[in-house]
Amino acid sequence: MSTLWDDLRRHTRARIGLGRTGNGVPTRQHLEFIAAHAAARDAVHVPLDVESLANRLRELGLGEAVTVHSAARDRETYLRRPDLGRIPEEGLSLHHTGSDIGIALCDGLSATALTTHGPDLVAAIAHALPGVTIAPPVIATQARVALGDHIGAQLGVTTMLVLIGERPGLSVADSLGINLTHRPRPGRTDAERNCISNIHPPHGLTYDHAARVVATLVDGARRLGTSGVALKDTSRHPTLPETELTAI
Repeated sequence: MSTLWDDLRRHTRARIGLGRTGNGVPTRQHLEFIAAHAAARDAVHVPLDVESLANRLRELGLGEAVTVHSAARDRETYLRRPDLGRIPEEGLSLHHTGSDIGIALCDGLSATALTTHGPDLVAAIAHALPGVTIAPPVIATQARVALGDHIGAQLGVTTMLVLIGERPGLSVADSLGINLTHRPRPGRTDAERNCISNIHPPHGLTYDHAARVVATLVDGARRLGTSGVALKDTSRHPTLPETELTAI
């Protein structure tokens, strides 16, 4: 027999209506909570399998992936010093491609998310951006979003896409985000980026949905000459005039 809680659970992954046994929750729900907490911890601490990710990216035909590292020497430093995750290790040197689009795949706070969704999301993005040149992908470890500014500047791309593992929660440990920056260069602020979050099918955004938003934002950034707060997602309203891009 369906209950009110059963109906509500169809619309959320939040833990609602767990019930109770004495002063605690039922054993099953308690064990599920512990398992979710362990998955979230693993997402943060398990190192990215760079070789496996590079092999999967090679199959996409975008060129050989390049691996870079932030100035954070290890995971403990990365978690304690976010500033070091935003800059590259000393001596970073990438080939200047002059491509339209650069893609960096960053472990962020969930290597699990990047491993699970990264290659398929890159494939969807490439499919959604016909007629543009895409630089060979870059895999970045111990990376924060702003590291993409250094990568994009050295690649010489017009627009940089940073695919990064998002902070895991107790309902989702494998959520991936995309941060888009037009004319990337060191010193860009978060206000100059656009973020597409919560990519983790089947419960979050699908790869195709996220790729459509990326395509719309790339086109808008080209026309406006900028990204960030002035650029809005019009993917659900493709008939809006260009002036609507700067509305709100």
